[in-house]
This record gives sequence, structure tokens and C-alpha cells, in this order.
Amino acid sequence: MSPFTAQQPVRRFAPVCHDISLAGELVGLHDSGALWWPDEDTLVVSDLHFEKGSSYARRGVMLPPYDTAATLEKLAGVIDAFDPSRVIALGDSFHDTNGSDRLPATYRAMLTTLQLGREWIWITGNHDPVAPVSLCGETMEEVRLAGLVFRHEPEEDAAPGEVCGHLHPAARIRRYGRSVRRPCFATDGQRMVLPAFGVLTGGLNVLDEAWSGLFPPRGFSVFMLGEGRLYPF
Repeated sequence: MSPFTAQQPVRRFAPVCHDISLAGELVGLHDSGALWWPDEDTLVVSDLHFEKGSSYARRGVMLPPYDTAATLEKLAGVIDAFDPSRVIALGDSFHDTNGSDRLPATYRAMLTTLQLGREWIWITGNHDPVAPVSLCGETMEEVRLAGLVFRHEPEEDAAPGEVCGHLHPAARIRRYGRSVRRPCFATDGQRMVLPAFGVLTGGLNVLDEAWSGLFPPRGFSVFMLGEGRLYPF
């Protein structure tokens, strides 16, 4: 059962994934933007960007202050669906180095509840290069498990099995005269870039020059997030 049932509604996710082979390991891509690795009972999310709204507010840019709550609610729904023994957060979990210190007590309690009874690994990112303040879990620069390595930013000439975030992949298609842009997974079967999981995050088109060199030209696939399913292209 979700720990938030009595406090706020949690979006219910079905534990159904689009299964693919990644460097010889079977992983599942979920329509929430999370990656599920059944053999390791591990759930992976990237770029949560907790407290982005409060970070902008400190600079005079006023955004609705509900992004952390909404992202926690989404995360709770996915954890409720899969009940993983391990969660890996692939960096930029907080929007700045003081983000975890600003985390309101209610949200801190929600996050602590999600962490109970499971291993929790915070990967450092460019927005949060230090360990989060007063939170459970282990902080690491990267994690290697079986045939996969988990880090925040993709590395040039990385060995097969890299799982990363940072780039917030998104794709655009045109159908029936309409243009649709959605976050997506991007992979060539050897490397995987996860979409940003946070609700207040943008996206970078996978055809942007910033992606050059990560995948062979026209040699990769994207899986666009939809409601209850993924759309592969």
C-alpha cells in the first residue's frame, strides 16, 4: 500500500513495462519515465529536481510551489506498483545544492517513508554534487551492477551498459496535422538515457546537436511517454 493514501491521492501505475535488452540485460521501460530491472529488483529514476520551484523563487521567479509534492506523489505511485528492494536516483535529484536542506518537513517525511525497507542510492549530478542533507540513503558518483553502470551524465566512448540521465530526452512527431512533443527514453541497445522524472522539468529534442556522438546517426530508438503506454519510434 502507498504511504500517502491517507494524506493525498496517488496516481496508480500498472507494473507493466516495455521490455528491451540493454547490453545483454533485460530491463523494462515504464510509462512514468522510470526504468525497472527485474533481475536486480531495482527501480531507476532520473532528474527529480526536487525544490526547483523554491530555487527559482529565491531568484525572484515565482513558480507554483507544488513541484516537489507532485514529483513525490508520482514517485510514490511507481514505488507502490513495483515495490523495489533498491531505488537508484540518477542525479539532479535536487535542483541545487541547498535543495535538500529546504525540503519541508512534510515532504521529508514522505520521502523517508518511501525509503523504508529498501536500499536507496543517490547518484550525484551537476545540480546536486554533494550528498543530500539529513536524508537516508547512500550517495555515490556512479554505481556498477552486473552488466550495467549508472551515472548522471553520459560519458564519451562509454562501455556498453551505461544508464544515465542529465539530457532530459524528448521527441516530437507529427500526426494528422498535429505536432506532439513528449519526454522519451533514448537507446541504441548499448546505452540508455532516461527522461527527466520530475514534473517541473523541460526536455531536449533527441535530434539536437548536443546528442551528436552519443548514438549512431539514425541508429537509435526512442520510446515516447504516453498515458499508460509507450510509443516506440
